[in-house]
Amino acid sequence: MIKVTLKDGSIKEYNQGVTVKEVAESISAGLAKVALAGEVDGQVKDLGYPLEKDCKLSLLTFDDEGGKHAYRHTTSHIMAQAVKRLHPEVKLAIGPSIDNGFYYDFDSQKPFSVEELEKIEKEMERIIKEDLPLERFTLPRDEAVKFMQDKDEPYKVELIRDLPEGEEISFYRQGEFVDLCAGPHLPSTGKVKAFKLLSVAGAYWRGNEKNKMLQRIYGTAFAKKAELDEYLFRLEEAKKRDHRKLGKELDLFNILDEGPGFPFFMPKGMVLRNILEDFWRVEHRKRGYQEIKTPIILSEELWHRSGHWDHYKENMYFTKIDEEDYAVKPMNCPGGMLVFKRRLHSYRDLPQRLAELGLVHRHELSGALHGLMRVRCFTQDDAHIFMTPEQVKDEIIGVIDLIDDFYKVFGFKYHVELSTKPEKSIGTDEEWEMATAALKNALEIKGMQYKINEGDGAFYGPKIDFHLEDSIGRTWQCGTIQLDFQMPERFDLAYIGADGEKHRPVMIHRVVFGSIERFIAILTEHFAGAFPTWLAPVQVKILPIVEKQHSYALELEGMLEKRDIRVEMDLRNEKIGYKIREAQMEKIPYMIVIGDKELEHRTVAVRSRKDGDLGSMSVEDFIDKIEAEVANKLI
Repeated sequence: MIKVTLKDGSIKEYNQGVTVKEVAESISAGLAKVALAGEVDGQVKDLGYPLEKDCKLSLLTFDDEGGKHAYRHTTSHIMAQAVKRLHPEVKLAIGPSIDNGFYYDFDSQKPFSVEELEKIEKEMERIIKEDLPLERFTLPRDEAVKFMQDKDEPYKVELIRDLPEGEEISFYRQGEFVDLCAGPHLPSTGKVKAFKLLSVAGAYWRGNEKNKMLQRIYGTAFAKKAELDEYLFRLEEAKKRDHRKLGKELDLFNILDEGPGFPFFMPKGMVLRNILEDFWRVEHRKRGYQEIKTPIILSEELWHRSGHWDHYKENMYFTKIDEEDYAVKPMNCPGGMLVFKRRLHSYRDLPQRLAELGLVHRHELSGALHGLMRVRCFTQDDAHIFMTPEQVKDEIIGVIDLIDDFYKVFGFKYHVELSTKPEKSIGTDEEWEMATAALKNALEIKGMQYKINEGDGAFYGPKIDFHLEDSIGRTWQCGTIQLDFQMPERFDLAYIGADGEKHRPVMIHRVVFGSIERFIAILTEHFAGAFPTWLAPVQVKILPIVEKQHSYALELEGMLEKRDIRVEMDLRNEKIGYKIREAQMEKIPYMIVIGDKELEHRTVAVRSRKDGDLGSMSVEDFIDKIEAEVANKLI
């Protein structure tokens, strides 16, 4: 007999060799029906996996990440089987599950069209109706290679040959289709209830641009059709909100062919950007930050000293000045440390909070570029806090509070992740444990729930990441807090303690917006370009009906501008309905319509983007309304 510890802590005894599915059936028929896989001692396994020794077991449904993974991975195999049925000559590459779906890479001479995706979907439906069992089997390396050679699958042969010696080589069979795969999978194809193929893109084999370009078909799958429909609706909504499209339409920003990955901000985009930066500066001054500016180009030696050379050089740009080697900065931290090091500090000077809106450059592959979300130059709203060990807890809590205050202003909900020591890192295990414990302690003092992201920390320290949720449920990683014992050591930073001796400061790296450019992209999509009044590049548009009202319109424009209200006029000889529609398309918060009545009574007829016709009001009342919205940052 073996003892199985279940998720609720209860322990049950079973005969050795009992399968995960049989355990589910012993608990309840309902659970067995919805179970998709099992997590055995931390590893996700098929329902058919036999339990041979005492273990911990969690039964996974579609609500669990492991369950989603097995469900969507199986759907990718169903897609590959459908493609092979329709096009036997196509060669298979890889087909994993990913966030919100799956993909499979194919080597096909003929491009997959939209019509072809529809045919593949129909074949997938047939395979699901066939309810084919997925059977796992293993082969020794030589037999595995021959097996895939006989099937004329060169990419699979390459993958097998690259597996480490001694690693088990497993396959899954469903009907006539067999794929090299570690699993896990659903017990049969009939378990898949709702799926959709979404798009086709190019993808280099194994992500190497020197390799052949394959065709990648993306899809998604859900346990219920209603969930699939909701997801597809969100995708359509996301297309309407695409910041690249809105950036052009609203004349905010653009990426031009002359500078791939290097954004251009237009006048209205700069208004939005400057509002965000001004808000950032005011809030940081309130909290005792001092603003600095460090150079974009610095000596190559500096990046060796900081450790970026060993961990980041493939993403950096380089140049020569006076025959010496220099690098364009990919991060602001080394410059911040040189500012701190300019003189010796006393413990009474600490903490020092040095903030910088620093322009950084990072080399990204052209295929990875995406509007303002993924660029080659961007402005990080960085700050580096230098402190004594005793101040660490309070400083981390202070940054958490600052980030929370910022995100509330924009109406964002968020969740938090704690990322631990990565494979490539600097520093001792003891220093990493101290830093990780300090971040955990701060989160627990604040009563914040958090998820642990094993191995995803920066190379110099663990970090807390803040993931925003936008208006259509998507999440974006923005703010981060990184605790660092390494950089102060590498730069020989010091302060004089109360004992009169030199001590090493501890350092926090942190951003709130993350990248100004990316945050603007997120805001654009979150608000669908309809920015709240305090952020809108143009807050009011004045629309006189006929020419005789132009002089009053000009007078109003002057009154609004004197009160720092951003205003435009439309003096074109067009019908008022056309002017209103255009202002609505420009997503301007307020329109003032000027007719004979308004001219006579020196009033304004106000239309709100959100609430429609607000009727007539005095100019002063209208200005008070705008000023109140701006002062309170209403959204």
